[in-house]
Amino acid sequence: MTSATTHAYDFPYRISGIGAQIGEIISVDDWARLAHIPHRRRLGEELRGADVERILGVVSKSWDRERFGALDAVVPVARQALRSAHAEPADIDAVFVATCTPYEIMLDQDAFNLLRHLRIPDSVPPFQLGAGCGGLSRVAAHLARTDAKRALVVTYNAASPIGIDDNGIIASYGGGNGEHPFAHTLWCSGALFSDAATALVLERDEDFDGLGFYSRDSLEFGGEPGFSDPLIHYPGGGAAHPPGFPGSAELSAFGLNGPELARYYSRGMMLNQLTMEAHRPGFVDEVRRIYTHQAGPALVEDYHQLAGLDETKAPAHARELGNLVTSATPVLFYTDVVNGLIGEGDTAAFSVIGAGPERGAFLARVAIAGEVTVTEPLPPVPAVALAARTTGPGDAPATRLASAATS
Repeated sequence: MTSATTHAYDFPYRISGIGAQIGEIISVDDWARLAHIPHRRRLGEELRGADVERILGVVSKSWDRERFGALDAVVPVARQALRSAHAEPADIDAVFVATCTPYEIMLDQDAFNLLRHLRIPDSVPPFQLGAGCGGLSRVAAHLARTDAKRALVVTYNAASPIGIDDNGIIASYGGGNGEHPFAHTLWCSGALFSDAATALVLERDEDFDGLGFYSRDSLEFGGEPGFSDPLIHYPGGGAAHPPGFPGSAELSAFGLNGPELARYYSRGMMLNQLTMEAHRPGFVDEVRRIYTHQAGPALVEDYHQLAGLDETKAPAHARELGNLVTSATPVLFYTDVVNGLIGEGDTAAFSVIGAGPERGAFLARVAIAGEVTVTEPLPPVPAVALAARTTGPGDAPATRLASAATS
């Protein structure tokens, strides 16, 4: 048992509402034709979709600047979650907004604007987290330390608005940027990260023996020295490199420290599972589904194989959708809900890891009160997961659904 076990906490919450929206799905061939990424080894040539697939493993991605160009895309998703929970804005006593691509970067204006649009009471303070892929674990850890009865959790990643201009041309992710410490791989963030927005309503449930844990891994990492590297580097735009000053624009981009990311994901996700197992022996068999962060197809597949998980227990969508960051696991859960793969009375596990670094996992009961809005396009469902569909009492019953057009 590692020292990470000391970070465990009680999590007496059920998921009573869910909303989600992804963007139009484009192939990496189409993305590469727009991106014009110079090939580092073949002078005068550009990366093709086949090159992107070989390097990153993705074959397509959610990429929709028209839909995700403004915070307006997020508001209806939050309303969907409230409706499915049979909750009014006045019923919400805590709101968490987690994103690494805010539409306005200062003073948490995204959260203030979102709460105003939703008409959340002025007595509810906004809690905005500038979080990456592991942000949902931080949200759960904060929520567990409050006495909130009904919390709204909103996550979104708007990758396309920061990577494509008004003419539909993807910004340069080439190697000509000499300022950024990961200049030669900046194109990877554009090719990997994708658009999505999700919302969850979490209600306190004292009858549910929920569990979670959280770790930053800054001081210690599974018996090894902790991390000082943030894994994802975005040094521009703050007081250290102010907007408008030389070099700031070149530093205002997401750079991936690939080797450290791979090391942290592979070991960290396994530590997540071992920590949960230490506190809840047999939790893998206890839960209906385990939603793991979708860092990239190869990393996810390697971890699932190492952990002995297949897609009947742990679904995956990184190959088809790319990395949806904080929204990755809620989109997996939403997909299962609308396809009847998880339902009333089931327990779901969420296990995530990301920049910071930070990681964690938690268990939550599923108890969605009303209709779940079906948005288009629907995220893909692996055939092996569909084969596991269940409908009997105590399993995953047919889900009450409503289309976005009529909701």
